[in-house]
Order: sequence, then structure tokens, then C-alpha cells
Amino acid sequence: MARSIHLALHIHKDPAAMAERVAHHLVQICEEAIEERGIFTLALSGGTTPIPLFRLLAENDWAERLPWEKIMIYWGDEYCVHPDDPKSNYGIARRELLSKVPATRFYRMKGEGNPVESALAYENLIKEHFRLAPGEFPKFDCILLGLGDDGHTASLFPGEYAIQEKERIVIDQYVRSRNADRITLTLPVLNNARCCLFMVTGKEKHDALSKTLNLLSEPELPAQFVRPTGGDLIWVVDESAALGIDK
Repeated sequence: MARSIHLALHIHKDPAAMAERVAHHLVQICEEAIEERGIFTLALSGGTTPIPLFRLLAENDWAERLPWEKIMIYWGDEYCVHPDDPKSNYGIARRELLSKVPATRFYRMKGEGNPVESALAYENLIKEHFRLAPGEFPKFDCILLGLGDDGHTASLFPGEYAIQEKERIVIDQYVRSRNADRITLTLPVLNNARCCLFMVTGKEKHDALSKTLNLLSEPELPAQFVRPTGGDLIWVVDESAALGIDK
């Protein structure tokens, strides 16, 4: 079924209110996906921004609203660290959410392995799960994303080669500004999603957010290139990020 591109911006007082908004979106997207296709495919973002959302979804009233047995959970990117490392995106989601709900269908990026091999393995897993033909990209129902103060999203950073990738689904990315390896979904995957949902908090994100939301400007920052083709682009931000002030 054809879908028009829809852009929405929601500004909330604080991360708790943001979490409520995103939770409502996820339930709605999940219900539509399961009604149409029988499963809900979700890619989680990393970092600390989604923690209030994870904690909210782990509460009984929210956890019971989601059919966890029909939700397939993936990750948008990962640090190249052991899953018990505090920085691990999978580790954060496991501690704050997955260990507290009856989710069984989750598939982590193995950051502790060789980055090149881990990226290829995750790409092959996605190809198998989504039953992709050569050259096809997966169509996630929803990809949660964050925004760095430098305009990066997932592990697509300014000035790095990953943003130029047009054929791969998952790649390893050595980020020179962070002196660290990452694994990340690529831009064609993000733009093939039925919905990309950004969560942004903090006044330090204001400049990058303002530039990214200016759809009339020539894209420069990685986040500016995220424009789902035939999908929804939803921004949920706090007042600090929207206004550039402490709240």
C-alpha cells in the first residue's frame, strides 16, 4: 500500500513527556504493522536518550500493551565493545527494557567481534530475516534514532565514508573524531523504513537540530539526509533542544 511522506515535530517539556509520546507512537505503529504483516520490526537507537522510553515500556501498563512475541528487535548501531560494557547499546536496552519484558525475538550487533566480520554477519542476518533479494534493502516498520551535537545519527558521522554508502545494509565505521570503531545501519536502510523516529534532548543539540529541521537548506549533516521515501519522519524533542536553553 502506497504511503505519503509525513513529517511531524513534537516538542515536550522534558524526557519523561517525550517518552510518553514515543510510546504512543510505537504502540500505534506496532498495531498497524501486525494487522498488515503479522510482525513489528523495530530498530533501537543507542545512547542514554532512549532510557526513559525503555523504562516506561518496561512498566506493567505499557508492557502489557505490546505483543512482545510478535516484535522483532534490532539495533541501528553499536559500539565495538563487549555487551557488558556500559557503552554497549544492546547492554543498555537489555538492562533497562529487554530483561523486564517477555521479549524473545531480539538480535544484537556483536560489537565485541571483528568489526568487519560483525557488520557482514548482521547484514546477512537481516537479509535472511527480511527475505531480501540481491540489491534489496529491508523495510523496518520503525527505526528509532538520536541526534548528536555534531549532527550524526546512528553511527553516520560528518566527514566519514559511511554516509556515502549506497549498497551495503550494515557496515563497520571507524570514526576518526571518536578514535573508535562502530557498526551501523546505512542511510539507504534508514530511508527505506516505514517510519524514522528521532528523539533529541539537551540544549547542546539545538544548533544541529535547527539545521537538520531546515528542510530548505542543502543537506550537510548526516541527520539531514534521513528522509524516508514513502515513510514517516517523526521528531520528538524536549524544550531544551528546541529552544537551546536549560530547562
